[in-house]
Amino acid sequence: MTKRFIAVGGGTSGHINPAITIADALKKYYEGRSEDCEIVFVGRKEGLEGELVPKAGYDFLDITAKPFPMRPGMKMIKAWKALREGKKQCAKIIDEYKPDAVFGTGGYVCAPLIFSAEKKGIPVVLHEANAFPGRANKMLGKKADLVLTGFPDIESVFPKAGKVVFTGNPIREIMKNVDREKSREKLGLSPSDKLIFVMGGSLGSKTLNEFIVKTASTEEFRDVRFVLGSGKQQSGTLSDLKIPENLTVKTYIEDPQTYLSAADISVTRAGAVTCAEIAAVGSCSVLVPYPHAAHDHQTYNAMAFVDVEGAVLVPDAEVEATLADVLKDLLNDKDKREKMRINAKKLAVLDCDERIAQAIAELLESK
Repeated sequence: MTKRFIAVGGGTSGHINPAITIADALKKYYEGRSEDCEIVFVGRKEGLEGELVPKAGYDFLDITAKPFPMRPGMKMIKAWKALREGKKQCAKIIDEYKPDAVFGTGGYVCAPLIFSAEKKGIPVVLHEANAFPGRANKMLGKKADLVLTGFPDIESVFPKAGKVVFTGNPIREIMKNVDREKSREKLGLSPSDKLIFVMGGSLGSKTLNEFIVKTASTEEFRDVRFVLGSGKQQSGTLSDLKIPENLTVKTYIEDPQTYLSAADISVTRAGAVTCAEIAAVGSCSVLVPYPHAAHDHQTYNAMAFVDVEGAVLVPDAEVEATLADVLKDLLNDKDKREKMRINAKKLAVLDCDERIAQAIAELLESK
C-alpha cells in the first residue's frame, strides 16, 4: 500500500532543508518495510523552496502565499487574499493527491496547506525547529495532530496540539560521524595550524563579514587561517574591502561539515539547523544570534548550548567590542576548546530522522 504525503516549508533554508530531510526519512522508513512512499511539495515557485526542492528530486507545486505583517494595512489585506487563494489551490491538490497526512516545517507558506488539510480531516504534522517557536507554527500548532520539536521542554507552547514529541532537528546524513582529523587533512592543515571558520547563514552576515576581514588583517591573528562563508546576499559588501592573504572567502559553503569539524573555532549564527549541525559534528563554536530573528529565537537556540558549556554566545551588537578577545582566549586554551566540543556533542540527536518517521507512522496507525 502506498503512503502519500504533502510537504511544505519555505522562505529560508532553515525551513526547507528540514522538510526535505523529513521527506527522505519517511521514504527510507516505508521503503525499508517494502511499502511505497510518495511525497509532493507545495510552496512558492519564486521562493527558495522552488529551487531547492526540485534539486532534491521531489515534485513541486506552486501555491499562493504572503507573509502576514504585524500591523493592519494594505499588506494585511493582500496576505488574507493570498491565504484564501492558497487554500483553494491546496484543497484542489489534496483532493487530487489524497494524502495520508501533510507535514510542514514552518513559515507563512505552510498556512494554506495546513488549514486546508485540517478542514478536510487530513492528519497534520508540524516540525518546530527552534527553542522559541515561530509565530506561524504557534498558530498552526492548534490545528496539528502531531508537533515534533527540535528542542526539549517546549510542549507547553502547543497546548491544543494532539501530541507533542521531542525528536531533535533533522540534519543531512553527511553531518553524522565526521572525523576531525580527516577533515583537517582534507583542508591541508598541519597539527599546528589554527583555523577559524566563519559562516553567517545561507544569506550571510554583514556584521561577521566585515569583522572577520578586519580581524584577519591584524597582527594578533596574522598566523591564523580564516575561512569565511560570506553568503550570497552579503558577498557584495566585501567588494570594496582588501582581503588579507590568510582569509579565504567563499560565497557558499558546499561542505560545512568539513569546516565545522576541522576548525579550532567556528563562528556562526544560531539558526536551529546550524545548531543541530554544530552538535552533530562537535564543533567549538561562538554563536552570534541573528538580531532580527522573530522573537529573538536564535538567542534561545544558542542558550541551549551555553547552558551546558557547549558554546560561547556573543550578541551581534557586541561583535566589534568583544569577539576578537573571545577568539584569542579560546585559541590560547586547548582544553576549553575540547571541553566545548564534547559538551556540544551531548546535544546531538543523531537518530532524529528515525524518531520523526516513527512518530509520523504511529500517528497514521492510530487513525
